[in-house]
Amino acid sequence: MNKIQEFKDMHFSNDLLFLGNAWDLLSALTLEKVGFKAIGTTSWGIANSLGLPDGELIDFDRHLGIIKTIVENVKIPVSADIEAGYSEDINTIIDNVLRMADVGVVGINIEDSLKKSIGLRGISEHCNLLEKLRIALDQNDYNDFYINARTDTYFQRQNPLMETIDRAKAYVESSASGIFVPGLKEYAEIKEITMNVNAPLNVLSLPGLTNCNRLKELGVRRFSFGNALSDKVVAHLEKNADELIAFMDTSHLYEK
Repeated sequence: MNKIQEFKDMHFSNDLLFLGNAWDLLSALTLEKVGFKAIGTTSWGIANSLGLPDGELIDFDRHLGIIKTIVENVKIPVSADIEAGYSEDINTIIDNVLRMADVGVVGINIEDSLKKSIGLRGISEHCNLLEKLRIALDQNDYNDFYINARTDTYFQRQNPLMETIDRAKAYVESSASGIFVPGLKEYAEIKEITMNVNAPLNVLSLPGLTNCNRLKELGVRRFSFGNALSDKVVAHLEKNADELIAFMDTSHLYEK
């Protein structure tokens, strides 16, 4: 079984897929070492590690190079966060996804947010992109490559539930493998989506939304923590660096 098929199958096993989000090689190797079964990159964490904010501000080749390094050095499947595709041109987005697949990535998150303005891509426009992505992947022998269609309705709409379900259904009909709804938090709404959308649902960890077992009971198939771990690491680094300057002493670096 190749890694693409292995990763797809993880969304349909008895266990919820708990995805470890990495932002560089060290974080990826650490997540693999402690037992995560698959890795998803975090665009926020990668950007932050390079001193940039999130939002496709990294040159795509540089972003691809970081992910390629991760893929080449871990044994577990790696899915890539490519935001909205690093372009507004559909052919360039398709090419970017194929280049990700070429370096060994097994899937992507691709969102429907606009990057140069506030708002979401129209449903038909995004469905067209998803359909053409699937055709291109299949034509290049990347069958079952996992397209995790992210919708940002919960970040951009006042009452997002029904639009989320409508978008999710349309995206699945347009060959998305699964649906990712960051910002979704209420248990009743999670259940509503899993009951009405015939594809694996990925939710993002948030305060109060943290337990894999509870999410599995609601029908969630995939759970990720985005930039939460990378932010925690950065905060720990800043705290310890601040203490070095404040006390002019390195003793705390050796405390267990």
